[in-house]
Amino acid sequence: MTLDQAKMNTALDQIKQFAAAADETTRQQLVASLNKLVLSLESPNDTVHRYGHMNLQIANIKIGFDLGIFKLLSETESPVAVEEVAQKTGAETVLIRRIMRYLTAIDAVSEVSASQFTANNVTRNLTENVVEAGLSHYFYTAGPQYEALPAFLKRTGYKNPVDEQHTAFQDAWKTPLRAFEWFGEHPGHLAYFNDYMALRRQPKLSWLSVYPVAQEVQEWGAEDNDRVIYVNIGGGIGHQCKQFKEQYPNLPGKVILQDLPHSIAKALPTPGVDNMEHDFFQPQPVKGAKFYFMRGVLHDHPPQKARKILELTKAAMGSESTLLIDEMILPETGVNLMAASIDLTMLTALAGMERTETQWREVLSEVGLELVQTLVYNSLHYEGVMQVRLPRA
Repeated sequence: MTLDQAKMNTALDQIKQFAAAADETTRQQLVASLNKLVLSLESPNDTVHRYGHMNLQIANIKIGFDLGIFKLLSETESPVAVEEVAQKTGAETVLIRRIMRYLTAIDAVSEVSASQFTANNVTRNLTENVVEAGLSHYFYTAGPQYEALPAFLKRTGYKNPVDEQHTAFQDAWKTPLRAFEWFGEHPGHLAYFNDYMALRRQPKLSWLSVYPVAQEVQEWGAEDNDRVIYVNIGGGIGHQCKQFKEQYPNLPGKVILQDLPHSIAKALPTPGVDNMEHDFFQPQPVKGAKFYFMRGVLHDHPPQKARKILELTKAAMGSESTLLIDEMILPETGVNLMAASIDLTMLTALAGMERTETQWREVLSEVGLELVQTLVYNSLHYEGVMQVRLPRA
C-alpha cells in the first residue's frame, strides 16, 4: 500500500465513523457533499456512462425484484453462491452470474468472490415494500413519461405546461385521458402508485406536530358538536382525518372527509369522521368550518385549476375559518434532487408544480387569500403547513 492509499483509507475511516454517529440531517448533508466530491472527479467518459446507463440500472433492479434476489441475499449473513441463486430463482446460472456482476458494479449487492455474493445496505433497502412499490411505479409508469418529455417540450415550443390533458403523459401513453382517469383504466399501474403513496407516509412527520390546533379551537369557541371543526378536502380514504381524530379525540365539532365517490367507497372506518362525496371543482357545501385542510392537492393541478380550487374554498370560509395547505415549500436556492425531481414529475404527468413560499404567496394573493405563516414539519423534504385566512379588514 502506498502512502497516498494509506492516507485515503484513513480519511475514509474517519468519514465512516462520523456517518455512524450522524443524525438524519447530517446524514443527508454528508451524502450530498460526498456526491459532489464524486462528480468533481468525474471524466467525460464517466459522465457518459453514468447518465447513459441509468435506465439499465433500474431495469436490472426490477429483474432483481422479479427473481427475489435481494430478499434471498438478505435472509442470511453468509455469502450466497451463484448456483444457489440460480437454483432458487429458476434462472440459468450463466444469466444469474451476469446479472449479479452488474448488480455488484452498481453496488446493489456485494461480491465476495467470483461466484459468491452477499447483501449490503442497498440490498437490504431493496427488500423494503415501499422501495419495491416506488421503483416499480417509476419504472413502469413514470419512466415512459420522462422519455417522452424532451420531444413534448420541443414540440410545444418549450413553454411551461398548463393543461393537464396536454402533457408528456398523454404523449407517452398515446391517450387523451388525464393521468388519474388513465390510472382508473390501468389497475396494475394504479396499484404500484397507491402502494408507494401509502407506504411512504410517516405519521410522525405531520402538520399536527407543529400547528397549534387546540389553542386555535379554544379561541374559536365551539360550544357543541354541530359546528364543523375540520374538513379534509380531497382527503383520499381518510388517513389525515384518522390522525386528526386520534390526536384530538375530544375536541368539539364535526370532522368531515371529502373526496370523489371511488375514494369515499374505500374510506377508513374512523369513528367520529363523516364521509362526504365531493368534487373540489364544485362549490364547497360545508360553510364556515374552522379548518379546511388539503394535503398534496394543489401541486397536482395546473395554475388555473389550483386557483379554481382555492376560490371555491374561499367562498365557503367564514371570518373565523382557516385554510391549511400541506405541501412542499421549496427554498429559493439549493433545492435537493428529490424535490426537484418531484417538481418535474408533476410537470410531466399533470402540468402541476411544486412552489417556493414566494410562489405560494402569489397564488394565494391572486384569489384574495392571505398567507399568515408557514410551519415546517419535515425540513429535509421541505414539507410544511401554510396557515391561510381571509384578509383582515
